[in-house]
Amino acid sequence: MAERPGRKPRKPHTAHVIRTERLTPHVQRVVLGGDGLAEFAADTCTDHYVKLLFGPEGVSYPEPFDMDRIRAEFPREQWPVTRTYTVRAWDPVHREMTVDFVLHGDQGLAGPWALNARPGDTLRFLGPGGAYAPDPAADWHLLAGDESALPAIARALETLPAGARVHAFVEVAGPEEEQKIDSRVDVVWLHRGTRPVGEALLDAVHALRFPEGRMHAFVHGEAHFVKQLRRLLRVDLAVPREDLSISGYWRVGHNEDGWQASKREWNARIEEEQERREAERAGGVAAA
Repeated sequence: MAERPGRKPRKPHTAHVIRTERLTPHVQRVVLGGDGLAEFAADTCTDHYVKLLFGPEGVSYPEPFDMDRIRAEFPREQWPVTRTYTVRAWDPVHREMTVDFVLHGDQGLAGPWALNARPGDTLRFLGPGGAYAPDPAADWHLLAGDESALPAIARALETLPAGARVHAFVEVAGPEEEQKIDSRVDVVWLHRGTRPVGEALLDAVHALRFPEGRMHAFVHGEAHFVKQLRRLLRVDLAVPREDLSISGYWRVGHNEDGWQASKREWNARIEEEQERREAERAGGVAAA
């Protein structure tokens, strides 16, 4: 039996902070550039994401930066920690990548870094990944998410042509967290206030009168509300899997390390539950 080829090593990109901007009280924008982005491209998907690399405080790595060498020569607790962020914008002419960070005060890793970032600071990252872009053949589009999904939703809206039929819902903490989006499509901003994350989104999507025709949907954000909207779309409305981009970006009570460690099992349980519900629904229809 022929040996299976090894996984192609992922080469990190090295970028430098060009400028920063506070968009809202809880969102900090960082624009990255430099010669290290010469091989980077994020043009095909509107949900392109990168995995930012943060080394533990006081740890430095040999140059050229090499993840395989770091894993071989450094103890695990000194390996860089990854944080996943959506590419808000990519300018291929000036080779500048924009990333928006949600701030939670001093909590977290990436948010405090973004808040304190200064021009010239270095940031390494892997990517991009991504799989979604609005299908121009769809009759209409549903976009729904919280702050974590806003960059991808905004990019999608900015690519849709005039006349596209879209229902876009974005939940944020309050009116001060709304952002200007360069789009011909209006966004329904939902203000969370003191309600649990995603509750306003669930109410809005459940209340929506779904148009006729084929829908293409993008639903991302906190895992619990995403789970419930997945059930609505996949089970109750029988939307085909291929017409859905739906996933939990994060989960209340978990940092990214904890969420990523449990996400596969979480998704497997959801799939099993919804396949059972689909089978029960199909059985009920057949019996009728």
